[in-house]
Amino acid sequence: MEQKNPMLEIKNLKVAFRTYGGKVHAVRDVSMYVNEGECVAVVGESGCGKSVTAKSVIGLNPKSSIEGGEIFFQGEDLLKYSEKQMQTIRGDKISMIFQDPMTSLNPTMTVGKQIAESLIKHQNVSKENAMKEAVEFLRLVGIANPEKRVKEYPDSLSGGMRQRVMIAMAMCCHPALLIADEPTTALDVTVQAQILELMQDLQKRFNTAIILITHDLGVVANMAERVLVFYAGRIVENGPTRSVFYQPRHPYTWGLLKSMPKLSADSKEELISIEGAPPDLFAPPKGCAFAARCEYAMEICREHQPPFVDVGDNHCAACWLNMKDVPDENRPDWMKSDHVSLEEVK
Repeated sequence: MEQKNPMLEIKNLKVAFRTYGGKVHAVRDVSMYVNEGECVAVVGESGCGKSVTAKSVIGLNPKSSIEGGEIFFQGEDLLKYSEKQMQTIRGDKISMIFQDPMTSLNPTMTVGKQIAESLIKHQNVSKENAMKEAVEFLRLVGIANPEKRVKEYPDSLSGGMRQRVMIAMAMCCHPALLIADEPTTALDVTVQAQILELMQDLQKRFNTAIILITHDLGVVANMAERVLVFYAGRIVENGPTRSVFYQPRHPYTWGLLKSMPKLSADSKEELISIEGAPPDLFAPPKGCAFAARCEYAMEICREHQPPFVDVGDNHCAACWLNMKDVPDENRPDWMKSDHVSLEEVK
């Protein structure tokens, strides 16, 4: 999907956290966009900057951690907003489903009151009407007997039901953008499928754009129109889901895909893991962050950060292997034969 007056546009975002051990460069020059009604998946290993980027959008990271960049939402730079201004956006125009519904829900409040709280604040409705709407949203997300459940506390609900409550809270104000951070973590496969189907239904009903943060590439294949692959605080590849899955242009993406079990594969086929560990973000490497783990790494990979190269169909990757100047013997078989010259990106 092409970029056409995107609802959300992040430009050159840099986020770093100061700790006793030094400064952690969690997000390093990330640029991305999300169009209205679109589902964009963000994938990558733990600690690669996915959630930090998402929390920067919704204003949950300390202001002092933002070292540069812009975050435009519906034409306004959110990084220039005060906390009071962000409170009018957060939960209303932009909502977030957090990873663990048990720790994200308030154990001292009924689920109905937690949903109603957002409606009272942002929709300016009475407490009585807010509770009525809370019941309807619990019904909408597939919770049986919502009139009873609305009065219950989170610890009396199952994991799947708590996740549905989180979705009801996130969707009750009909946000333009929903950030779903690992929405199916710790749920069994059947419940996962129900939650994803529910999110797709709500997306179509309210034309909500979704940023889906996940480790599960199967979820990505079913839901997302585009994929952003994060590694060590950067986006290393992005493009339409089908293009990225069938024609990956970065070794890290290829490694993620090879580590997935396939339904059609021989049961004895060995899954291939990516050797090594992500780099230390206290002192990020000078060149490509994946070079130390990459079997195709060249000298230039260790010395210089690769530029983003458009390989067609709005599919881009930051890898020196996409250059025409690379000798054929250095290029893996799974990469296409058409490449971009170094001169074309200067």
